Amino acid sequence: MVSRSLQTKRSAQGHSKNPKTDTSKQHDQIHEWLAKYSSTRDPALRDSIIQAALPLVKRIAYGLARRSTDPVEDLIQVGSIGLIKAVDQFKPDAGAKFQTYATHLITGEIRHYLRDKTAMIRAPRELQELSFRINRLVQNLTARLGREPSDTEIACELEIPVSRVNEAYEVDRRRTLISLDQALSNDAGSEQSLIDTLVDGRYHNNQLAKEDRFMLAEAIKQLRDGLREVVQLTFYEDLSQTEVARRLGISQMQVSRRLRAATTELHKIITQKSKKAPGQKGS
Repeated sequence: MVSRSLQTKRSAQGHSKNPKTDTSKQHDQIHEWLAKYSSTRDPALRDSIIQAALPLVKRIAYGLARRSTDPVEDLIQVGSIGLIKAVDQFKPDAGAKFQTYATHLITGEIRHYLRDKTAMIRAPRELQELSFRINRLVQNLTARLGREPSDTEIACELEIPVSRVNEAYEVDRRRTLISLDQALSNDAGSEQSLIDTLVDGRYHNNQLAKEDRFMLAEAIKQLRDGLREVVQLTFYEDLSQTEVARRLGISQMQVSRRLRAATTELHKIITQKSKKAPGQKGS
C-alpha cells in the first residue's frame, strides 16, 4: 500500500502546477512515514522512505562532484549509505527536520569518499585546474562534433600548446586506480591477485562481528515465544524492563526472570552449535 501511495503521489506531481507545494507535501509525507517507521520498523516502509528521499542524494552528489571525471553514479551510491543511516537513526520527536539531518549524513559520506579517493601524488594546482577545464571541454566538443576531439582541437579551443594538453592528461592517469584483481607473480612462480596480498585486521574483525550477529539472530529464533519477545523488546527496541512489562501485560519481575532464562538458553544453543561446527559432516 505504501508503494502504491508513492506511485500515486509521483503521478500527481507530474501534473502539479506548483513544484514548491509538491515538495513541501512530499517532505510531510516522508515525516509521516518516518514517524510510523520509528515505532514499527517495517522494512517495506523503510524502502519507500529511501526511494522517496533519493532525489536529495542525487542533488547533493551532483553538487559535490568536483570534476567531470568523478563518476556521479558512484557518489550517489555512497550518498545512499548516508541516507540509509539517516532513515535508521532519525528521531521524529527530536525536533530536527529530516532533510537537514539526512543532508548532513549524506554529505559526510560523500566527502569522506572523495577524501579517500584523492591521489597520493598531488599535481600542481594549475595542472589540476587545466585537467578540469579539458574534461569539461571534451564533453562539450564531443556533443558538438559527434565524436571525441583530438588533442590538437582541444589545444586550439583553449589556445594552449598540445604539450600542455598531454601534461593535463598525465594528471588524470595518475588518478587511475589499480585493479585489486591484478595478477602478481611470487618467487615460487605462481600467481595471486593483489587483493590476496592485502591484510586488513579491521575487515577481519568486522567479518567476525557479522558472523557473531548472524549466529545470535539464529539462536534467538530458536527461543520460546515468551523468551524471544522479551529479548526483542529489550535488546532490539531498547525498552526498559518496566516498558517491556507494560507492553506484554506482565510484571517487571517476570520480565527479569524471562531475560535470565533467555540468556541461559541462548548460551546453551550457541555453545552447542560452536562445538558441533568444527566437526560437522554431511549426514
